[in-house]
Amino acid sequence: MSQDAPQSTGLRRIWPYVAVAVLTFVTLMGTINAGEHQPGRDADALAIAITLICPLSLLLLRRYPITVLGVVLALTLVYMARGYPYGPVIASVGIALIGNIVQGNRIVAWVGGGIMYAGLIVTIHVVRDEPWSWPAAFGVAAWMLLILVVGEFVRVRVERSAVSRRARAETERRKANEERLRIARELHDVVAHHMSLINVQAGVALHLIDREPERVAPALETIKTSSKEALGDLRSLIDLLREHDEAAPRQPLTRFRSLESLIERSAHAGLTVSQHVTGTERPLPSAVETAAHRIIQEAITNVVRHADADRASIDLDYGADMLTLRIDDNGDVDADRIAWGNGLRGMQERASTLGGTLQVTRAPAGGVRVTVTLRTDDR
Repeated sequence: MSQDAPQSTGLRRIWPYVAVAVLTFVTLMGTINAGEHQPGRDADALAIAITLICPLSLLLLRRYPITVLGVVLALTLVYMARGYPYGPVIASVGIALIGNIVQGNRIVAWVGGGIMYAGLIVTIHVVRDEPWSWPAAFGVAAWMLLILVVGEFVRVRVERSAVSRRARAETERRKANEERLRIARELHDVVAHHMSLINVQAGVALHLIDREPERVAPALETIKTSSKEALGDLRSLIDLLREHDEAAPRQPLTRFRSLESLIERSAHAGLTVSQHVTGTERPLPSAVETAAHRIIQEAITNVVRHADADRASIDLDYGADMLTLRIDDNGDVDADRIAWGNGLRGMQERASTLGGTLQVTRAPAGGVRVTVTLRTDDR
């Protein structure tokens, strides 16, 4: 891929020069050959100059489309008015007309086509004094109209291609933004939860090291366990990000049903967490389980960090096509004054991605209740 891209770029750069060189050669040889087969219409130095200037000027068509069209039209009409042999010199006019249409100068091109047609009729029947011929007049008109129609067709194709490229680019940008948000959520969930527990336990250890040193060991053990799990989750996330061309892993980073370790770590941090299940427990899509686990983890982390609570509950309600999560605490945080930081925003984004909702209200016990609904029917 990396080797093909420079080659295609090089071809795009040189093909206009190759095309113009071929057109110049064909125009020159065609004009000389036509002069040999049309008595009295020899191509002199001016005719040769015109047959060279017209195709060569097309190299500037992209930068100066209207100017190039005017030059080619004028030189071609001069060529015809001086009685030079009929030949491929008019091809440059056709290309200049098509180029202007493609670049958006449609009115200029159609007016230029009309001027060219009128100029040809005048030079043929007035300047050259050739007899009037309706078939010839209609034939010239048909060719001129065909050139303009081809230009319009090419313009439509080019515009559609540009729209398609922009749509693909926008899709890629959107996917990249979604991927960045997903990575940010994963990193926040992994780091914030474990680091919060580590911070709490480190504070406990510092507080007890001189007073009750026998209670320091459990705190250090919790720090060790949390840091080990954090490193494992980070490695799993990094491995997942590295798998660009490989199939996605069959199992998500975490499963929400394995909440025992989360509850145990919370207990070491001074928060007693209970779990309740209603409805028929069943396997769920991995995306739902991962989102549910991360949301529960973030909610419990917020309780540990901000709520000053000693009890929390996790309720899992299995509906027909919906999983409802309720995380309550008995802390002293006012639900109406909670600031929506990265954690709550990440929880809401996870729920929205699965067609669900997130609400933060006052819990019956006086703390905060986080209610999340997640669709489980893969719709």
